[in-house]
Amino acid sequence: MAGVLEFDEIGYWSEVKLEIIRDYASAYSRILNSKNLPHVYIDAFAGAGQHISKSSGEFVPGSPLNALNVKPPFSEYHFIDLNAARVENLQRIAKGRNDVSVYDGDCNEILINKIFPMLKFESYRRALCLLDPYGLNLRWKVIFQAGQLGTIDMFLNFPVMGMNRTALWRNPDKVPKGLDIGMTNFWGDESWRKEAYSTTGNLFGLPEKESNEVVAEAFRNRLKKVAGFKRVAEPLPMRNSNGATVYYLFFASQVGVAENIVTDIFKRHIRRGSPQ
Repeated sequence: MAGVLEFDEIGYWSEVKLEIIRDYASAYSRILNSKNLPHVYIDAFAGAGQHISKSSGEFVPGSPLNALNVKPPFSEYHFIDLNAARVENLQRIAKGRNDVSVYDGDCNEILINKIFPMLKFESYRRALCLLDPYGLNLRWKVIFQAGQLGTIDMFLNFPVMGMNRTALWRNPDKVPKGLDIGMTNFWGDESWRKEAYSTTGNLFGLPEKESNEVVAEAFRNRLKKVAGFKRVAEPLPMRNSNGATVYYLFFASQVGVAENIVTDIFKRHIRRGSPQ
């Protein structure tokens, strides 16, 4: 039984994120279509397919709806969500389309076991993958595999506010046992502790928490050096109504032209600033 469908209310910067992904998806599909390469759109935390704007109260197309309207179209679309009501709505949106697959389950397993195996380099298939998790419930193995395949362009929500709430406390010794497991799963190992804390310049040699920017840059390096993405754009900070950074929007690819396109899109949107 699907239960009651509740649409997410989203703020200004979430609407900006949807515009960014839509703009890049359009450019990506044009380029891949010109090369006659089959290209796939993947949304691992697809939601219901649409949202409600906090500012206007009106419906806003989500990533799945935006992707389905891209011209020229993608070869295939893969939408995943854990919530049965959201999955049912995605199935309604995709009704009658044989190029759309909707999955009800954990994207960490579905991506690794069902979708990524279709995207090996020798398949000549390419993919644009959106990883926009609810909190820290994304596993590093997914990010790593996406980089290793060499066929995926990836947008990634790096949820720094959730990390600060569960793991990146000013005093790491006070973090309750087990609360930081999500951080380790997302990062892939315990090396985040070394990146997030420093004893340099501390008179007593006690660990001091690094800034959000330092942690994000460390993860950017990890995407390159460990996951194997050749090009990782400088991430875009996404803020709440108080101006605090909630997460960083990362983009990773294997080709310079993709990074250049996204960097231009990021610059165009960040110049808009926050709503008055």
